[in-house]
Amino acid sequence: QVQLVESGGGLVQAGGSLRLSCAASGSIFSINAMGWYRQPPGKQRELVATSSSGNSTNYGDSVKGRFTISRDGAKNTVYLQMNSLKPEDTAVYYCNARITTLTMSRLWVNDYWGQGTQVTVSS
Repeated sequence: QVQLVESGGGLVQAGGSLRLSCAASGSIFSINAMGWYRQPPGKQRELVATSSSGNSTNYGDSVKGRFTISRDGAKNTVYLQMNSLKPEDTAVYYCNARITTLTMSRLWVNDYWGQGTQVTVSS
């Protein structure tokens, strides 16, 4: 079974920086894309950033220019460098991965989610 393990969440002051990591493990044939989503208190989950094959990236409008997503294919790991943090960045951040597995001689593609890590930005 595929598992995503997140790390790096915590408390940071406004204007500061934080770096999140997410490592995928298990019966992985290939990783098509990895990314980050977040859910602020009382709000819907929203896109933060994604990184697909070839390290092409997309960012949510609210974080563009401040956050940077990167990916280490050899380690099956995605990172989120968060700079110039604001109180409105406070949320539970979820790692997401679209992963291909090999089962019964067939390739299957599924989305997987981490448990979430709390990021709190104080003013």
